[in-house]
Amino acid sequence: MPRAILCILDSFGIGGAPDARDYGDGHGHSDVGADTLGHIAANYDLHLPNLDALGLGAAGKLSTGSLPRGLSAEPKGGRWGVGREVSKGKDTPSGHWEIAGVPVPFAWGYFPQTIPTFPDDLIQTLIENAGLPGILGNKHASGTAIIAELGEESIRTQKPICYTSIDSVFQIAAHETHFGLDRLYEVCEAAFTLTKPLMIGRVIARPFVGETSATFKRTGNRRDFAIAPPAPTLLDRNKDAGRQVFAIGKISDIYAGHGVTHKLKATGNMALFDRTLEALEMAADGAFIMTNFVDFDQEYGHRRDVPGYAKALEAFDTRLPELIAKLRDDDLLVLTADHGNDPTWTGSDHTREQTPILCFSPRLTPGTVGIRPTFADIGESIAHWLGLAPGVHGRSFL
Repeated sequence: MPRAILCILDSFGIGGAPDARDYGDGHGHSDVGADTLGHIAANYDLHLPNLDALGLGAAGKLSTGSLPRGLSAEPKGGRWGVGREVSKGKDTPSGHWEIAGVPVPFAWGYFPQTIPTFPDDLIQTLIENAGLPGILGNKHASGTAIIAELGEESIRTQKPICYTSIDSVFQIAAHETHFGLDRLYEVCEAAFTLTKPLMIGRVIARPFVGETSATFKRTGNRRDFAIAPPAPTLLDRNKDAGRQVFAIGKISDIYAGHGVTHKLKATGNMALFDRTLEALEMAADGAFIMTNFVDFDQEYGHRRDVPGYAKALEAFDTRLPELIAKLRDDDLLVLTADHGNDPTWTGSDHTREQTPILCFSPRLTPGTVGIRPTFADIGESIAHWLGLAPGVHGRSFL
């Protein structure tokens, strides 16, 4: 029985979203023209032979009309195409849920671009319910910047740092030892009960270590407290069929634990790649493995680090043959992304982009799947490969 492996290269957009004009950085700049792959390639001599062989360059050209510098328009194998999101957001849950066959049917809640940002009653209730001396931040901010700004005061006062972004999130940062990791999770749980009625997609725990602003560093113990998908996803469908579902990295958090049989955590793209290989060794017939490679987004996209993003892509590309070599004859590998995060763009937030769809199996004939009208086509294609009944949204391209 076939197995399927889905790798989400978090934020690896390839430009060209037709509704990019409706999205922006919150300061008057729209996402029209954003192109994560194209702009990285324009500013860095990318070497991605394995991704390119699967159709990355061809997908980039189909998406924008221009071939990314240094890539080829002639794939050597596999099926390739472009994903187009229908959910009204450029956030992690929207992209992931739609990829797994459930487009977001509602509008997320967002916090205003004001200081203070959060409603007074929300903050006062959080302080009372969580037994806090108060909070710091209360504004839109980059996670690393606000920790550098307020981390020392947070340690001194025991007040956690609360902030948001243009996405539907409420983020809480605190020192992993001085404040306590378990304590941080408890505060986030208390916050989630308050933000859920506002349709805020996630409360994210952002622990950090270090003793001064110059040495603070976020750790791998991030945890997302998320609203659950409104309908069964591909993960649920495979689990309900009595099969394994391996959720690697932040996948389980994104789906609020639904549909997961095996949860594997790791910090860093290379460790996540290792866990993916481990899962493949453990995977029985009919298993579904899904990994989120978060560093592209968290470490390089949001920080607007073009060389860092490029090197991370090259490191992933170098290891791709290891994964392909472990595939059985009837296994399917799919590579895609959940949104964009152009490191050359204004601000520090996600960008509304189309995404690559790269598929490989020893049994799969090469060719293009074109531009797909919804990310849900990816989930339905995997469902078809695994022999699951069709879902409500999307159509298989396999």
